[in-house]
Amino acid sequence: MSEAQPAGGRWGGGSGGAVLALAALVVGAALGIAAAASGSATAARVVGWVEPVGTLWVNAVRMTVIPLVFASLVAAVAATGARTVGRLGWRAFLVFFVLLAMGATLAVLVAPPLFARLRVDPVAAESLRAAASAVERPPLPSFASWIVGLVPANPVRAAADGAMLPLIVFALAFGLAVGRLAPQRRDGVASFFGGVADAMILLVGWVLAFAPVGVFALALGLALRLGTGIVGAVGFYLATHSALLLLLTLLLYVVVAVAGRVSPGRFARAALPAQVVAATTRSSVAALPAMLASAERTLALPRAVTSFALPLAVSAFRLNQGISWPVMALFAARLYGVELGLGDVAALAATGVLMSVSVPGIPSGSLFVVAPFFAAAGIPPESIGVLIALDLVPDVFKTLLNVTGHLAAVTLLGRAEPSVPDDADAARAVPPPVVPEEATGIVPAPTASAMPTTTPSR
Repeated sequence: MSEAQPAGGRWGGGSGGAVLALAALVVGAALGIAAAASGSATAARVVGWVEPVGTLWVNAVRMTVIPLVFASLVAAVAATGARTVGRLGWRAFLVFFVLLAMGATLAVLVAPPLFARLRVDPVAAESLRAAASAVERPPLPSFASWIVGLVPANPVRAAADGAMLPLIVFALAFGLAVGRLAPQRRDGVASFFGGVADAMILLVGWVLAFAPVGVFALALGLALRLGTGIVGAVGFYLATHSALLLLLTLLLYVVVAVAGRVSPGRFARAALPAQVVAATTRSSVAALPAMLASAERTLALPRAVTSFALPLAVSAFRLNQGISWPVMALFAARLYGVELGLGDVAALAATGVLMSVSVPGIPSGSLFVVAPFFAAAGIPPESIGVLIALDLVPDVFKTLLNVTGHLAAVTLLGRAEPSVPDDADAARAVPPPVVPEEATGIVPAPTASAMPTTTPSR
């Protein structure tokens, strides 16, 4: 998966859970298409009885978002305030942000014209939209109102209303305040919110255990209304999403060559071991040891940089966000007949960049966080269940991109950082040539091994 794994492991017992959800999607879609082709009123009624199960599962997914994001942000910011200090920490986040912005810009420029080619039957889309929960697009506020709304007068109400951005502002401010407390109090508060975040991740795992059931119910109703058109739409989405992720991965080699002064061949050799682990496990955390080894041995980066920046990147830097959020939104909008303007796509891409640090370490974690933003754009939350089921294929490319992005970011940091070798680096360094004592006229001081070993008198 593209995000870090929780302690409890992958949902559904490794990749089996994702495969079951994908199988449920295929079976539900096949039965829905068959029901649509038959024109049977009885089949339509049965689908109507099953569909609420999918809505119930989506509601359970949405239930976890607010406490999970808030607790994770507070715990991370409180801990980061103590850890991530100094010039290297700020420079690392600056590099992360620039690379994320590059991916978001690529998505905003390329994805809308591509998805404009995706054709969905307007009658089927209208039927699908009418069957989904009514999601009204809120009126756009003025710029002044938007700025004022960033600071919530009532954080509890912001959470109840699903206003994510004001809630995130409050969580960041609260986390920074916690980080300034005395160590004893700070550690207690951070530990509490860390425990809440862990408990929510466990709860999400329980919800995801029922993913095959929820996905089957959602796919059944979706296919009944779209018919065979769903097959082409899904294939188009998977191909487009994966291709854009792969394109940004390749662009990173150019960035490293130009800005990091590392040849594409050398960077490819360094990235390959981590990429193999990432593709087979779908976990950037699992690829961390390979990244650390390659960064030091193949790229010759200072350990002072790699030991700090790589773990930070794995926990807070998910380069796929700027691409995945607008691509998923465009696909869901086309399915449900929702019009998204270029400003909407750009806003979702920018939000994906800002929310990169708060994505929970669970499979398809970004899909849990994105649900409230989809609702704000007028996209029915039911689309999240379909996207979760389809995430098995793009998730491989997400993880490849994220791991390559981690190494690229650390390479840019390491090349700009003065190398201060630690003990291990010094041991690997080539020793200076030995100059005979006679040539210098300097007699070296006795070494420790040459000193008397008798214990001095007191």
